[in-house]
Amino acid sequence: MLSKSELAKRASKIKLVAFDVDGVMTDESLIFDENGVEYKKFNAKDGQGIVLLNNSGFKTAIITARQNGTVRVRFNILKMNDLYEGQKNKEEALDDLVKKYNLDYSQVAYMGDDLPDICILKKVGLSVTPQNGAKEVKAIVDFITEKSGGNGAVRELCDFLLENVEDKSTLCPLYLSTKV
Repeated sequence: MLSKSELAKRASKIKLVAFDVDGVMTDESLIFDENGVEYKKFNAKDGQGIVLLNNSGFKTAIITARQNGTVRVRFNILKMNDLYEGQKNKEEALDDLVKKYNLDYSQVAYMGDDLPDICILKKVGLSVTPQNGAKEVKAIVDFITEKSGGNGAVRELCDFLLENVEDKSTLCPLYLSTKV
């Protein structure tokens, strides 16, 4: 893991933040009803963090291997920029995002928690996993949040990025008004 000063330096360069869903935006639970309909529980403060990123000029994306209507609803509510569902090769989605926004990988942060995320976590400028991330993921990331997925880990990353923005004039006024 990186020192706090190196983490802050990397965070200051981030322009796009992408997230896995299960175990990151949720607590890893997969809940199905008798008809096979899948349900997910999301954290409101995590969502507010993503809104603050959006309103501060960051691009936000979801890259997930699963396809689920609940994820699409959450994506739309948060007004995120890009949704990649059913991604068996998450690296292709990351490559597409970098190309679409004309970014360098060093300008991308990704939060993932399990083995399918490692290919992306190794490429980005700031790799992050929640406290409940798999040990193989924890071994390679730059930053492990204190909170677990679905329980504030996303907000923790969002706040960290907002605190380390180089140009504070780009920050959402709502975020600035909460700082003492």
